[in-house]
Amino acid sequence: MTDTATQSLGTVEHLDPTTLVIEANVRPSAPVTPTFVQSIRENGVLVPVVARRDEHGNVLVRMGQRRTLGAREAAVSTIPVYIVDADEATAERIIRQMVENDQREDLTDGERAAAFQQLAFEGMTVAAIAKRTGTKAKEVKTAIAVAENATAASAIHEHPLTLDQAAVLIEFEDDEDTRDNLIATALSNPGQFAHAAQRARDERARAQAKAAKEAELAEAGWEILDRDRGYYETDLARLTELVTAEGERATVEHIENVEGRAVYVTPLSNGEVRVTYYIPNPKAAGLRKYNDSGRSTGPMTEEEKAERRTLIANNKAWASAEVVRREWLTSFLARKTFPKDTAAVIAKGLTVHRNAISTATRDGNTLAHTLLGVERGGYWDADKLASIVEATPGKAQHVSLAVVLGAIEATTGKHTWRGPSHLDAAYLTQLTAWGYTLSEVEQIVVDTIEARRQSGDQASDVDADDTADVDELVDELAEA
Repeated sequence: MTDTATQSLGTVEHLDPTTLVIEANVRPSAPVTPTFVQSIRENGVLVPVVARRDEHGNVLVRMGQRRTLGAREAAVSTIPVYIVDADEATAERIIRQMVENDQREDLTDGERAAAFQQLAFEGMTVAAIAKRTGTKAKEVKTAIAVAENATAASAIHEHPLTLDQAAVLIEFEDDEDTRDNLIATALSNPGQFAHAAQRARDERARAQAKAAKEAELAEAGWEILDRDRGYYETDLARLTELVTAEGERATVEHIENVEGRAVYVTPLSNGEVRVTYYIPNPKAAGLRKYNDSGRSTGPMTEEEKAERRTLIANNKAWASAEVVRREWLTSFLARKTFPKDTAAVIAKGLTVHRNAISTATRDGNTLAHTLLGVERGGYWDADKLASIVEATPGKAQHVSLAVVLGAIEATTGKHTWRGPSHLDAAYLTQLTAWGYTLSEVEQIVVDTIEARRQSGDQASDVDADDTADVDELVDELAEA
């Protein structure tokens, strides 16, 4: 941005962080990690926070909320504070320059973020900035958060990122590899950014769940294995294959004091974990092997291993894509107007997808309520979607579309990519026509059905309901 207004020169004072007041609206959130606190405890606050002193002598933090909170938690006695004056004239100049630059040539998101940050420095609230600049309050909040975060601010100035993309990077400020991957996705394939970000969130959540469970088990005296054992390996015996001398299935209680007991923790695609228990010598523990699983012995082939890896990866990818897709549906249903083909889609949903509609209606169509942001009542309560139409007749099409999309969406799951039907493909194709970007695993559904169509193989079209029944069993076998 050109001709940026400069602030009046201030002074640096070393003040107790507990005496500082953090101004509202400057930053929506300020994650303070243990690593960040430890860094402050060891090195202090190296970059001064920016603040102003009000008419009562209070020092109000404008920039550096996270540093201030971290310093309080680290219990440091003082931090450097750069105190500047604020005046309405400076804010007026910044707003005027933003408007002038926007009229000549659109400002970059990085430049807008910097300008919003300066206005916040001058004491303007988010609401005031939004009103004066004709910007949505949510965008102003996001811009200020990006500008104040060193990682996001650097990225948005170095790369042509959007504010929303830069804001996502704040979530991963301690994970350089993930940030680099997200930036690369934003630059090369921006339509996949939301999917990539959600997969990163889910992978992090799974890793955290795994680490938490491992810590809990280690505290209880279990050895933590770095890899699971195959059914053909003999150095450890799997608890699920053991029985007592009386032939009863062995439980964790039977081995919780056995020397050499071990576990492997598997993070699952739904965010939970599965613990597999092992002991080195069943006989010494008074147990013996019993295998009625019918599994073939011997190691898996490389092809089988590859198929298993693909299955696990796509299951995880589908879970992440489901989050992004349903967030998109929520935003889509919040629009004031819909595409011209909406009525036709509703009619097709009520006829072609009649089984999904019937099942969802019977069960109260919980997902339709969720997509519209309405909390569904009890099973015997009146349908709250009907009350929306009664209160606002103009929302009738919104409710009808939510009923159809919620019903169809409820039939999808990890089984969808494994055994896609033409109805699954038609549904995802329709969402694409409305602006949704398919993830790679969702694209499998569309590509598979298109390949069948071209080959004339209609008989192999698998209905989603047929595969859903074995979904959990396939997960267990694949992720074991």
